Amino acid sequence: MLLLVALTLIHGSVRIGPTMPVCKAGVPCTRPAAHVRLTFTHGASRRQVTTDAQGRYRLSLAAGAWTVRTNTGIRMTPVRISVPRALSFRRNFLIDTGIR
Repeated sequence: MLLLVALTLIHGSVRIGPTMPVCKAGVPCTRPAAHVRLTFTHGASRRQVTTDAQGRYRLSLAAGAWTVRTNTGIRMTPVRISVPRALSFRRNFLIDTGIR
């Protein structure tokens, strides 16, 4: 018996910040999270992807609830995502550097 699982192309960008202790109006306080590894976990399934130089990523995941973590920063939001059954799905992430 052949079991086919439909996958959703999930893509988006990852930003990291704050990049300085005091953010100023009109000056970006985040930057693209270049070359950062994201790990997506759903039950026993685990998938990893690394962002490009502009902080963009893309990978295919099965529909359902996934937990996401990164190899940098102190916290990432969102931590949990719900991947729909669709051709593609955009989800952006923000990594907190902890700079205050």
